[in-house]
Amino acid sequence: MKKRHYTVTDFVIAAFMIVVVVVTLYPFLNVLAVSLNDAVDTAKGGLHIWPRKFTLQNYQEIFSGNSQLIRAFINSVLRTVIGTAAGVFCTCVMAYVLSRKDFVFRKPVSILLILTMYISGGMIPGYILIRSLGLVNNFAVYILPMLLSAFNVIIIRSFIDNLPDALEESAKIDGANDFVIFFKIIMPLCIPAIATVALFIAVGQWNSWFDTYLYARSNANMTTLQYELMKILDNASQNSSAGNSVALDQLQNQTKTTPESIKMAITIIATVPILVVYPFLQKYFVSGLTLGAVKS
Repeated sequence: MKKRHYTVTDFVIAAFMIVVVVVTLYPFLNVLAVSLNDAVDTAKGGLHIWPRKFTLQNYQEIFSGNSQLIRAFINSVLRTVIGTAAGVFCTCVMAYVLSRKDFVFRKPVSILLILTMYISGGMIPGYILIRSLGLVNNFAVYILPMLLSAFNVIIIRSFIDNLPDALEESAKIDGANDFVIFFKIIMPLCIPAIATVALFIAVGQWNSWFDTYLYARSNANMTTLQYELMKILDNASQNSSAGNSVALDQLQNQTKTTPESIKMAITIIATVPILVVYPFLQKYFVSGLTLGAVKS
């Protein structure tokens, strides 16, 4: 077996990649360390990627006395799962229709779709529309407004346009209609693009809290995890607004947490579910974005 000879370039590339990994991981590890470290000890500074005084007090502070968090977590999971499934299906249908060369209104509909990326009706007309449709304090308000995104449609349409026309022609010769072609040929071949779009929609649904604030804050059963975490962070910031002027030993007697430690714990709680899902979709992510980008 031939021995490989490493060059200076190989070592430079390896060193560069190590630096990239460190720069990428350090912020997350620092946030995790702060969330698991004693808040008063964190205020002394000098904390990097490992907690000096390990504690779960920051997480206990978030979950204790807040019975809404369990319901909020369930609502967030439901809106993410249902919203992602419905959004992916509607996006695929729209993309397939716009990819058909025999669709008469293909160009006008495409132009209107792209215009939505640059022109918005605004918050007030949007609220009036949602209220007129009876979606205020309705779970559907988390699903319907986010069913379609022009950017996601373009991704899947570009992917479909890159598929060989012979696939559809051979299927039609065998007697397949558009529904059979869409579900049994187009959809399975678009898995990389679908996984990419699913990740975009899932992240958007999971991180969303402003729609809860606008349309569902008066209904406790409609609350979401991100909205509840935002309220906890806001309360922690307000209650500790005078904390900067208090000596460190006094702070230790007054509170076991600080706004900074609560913020880091909330960041971890909000991020971990997406980190768990991402590895399963990562292998499709790059190919889903790039494979349909260049037509031969």
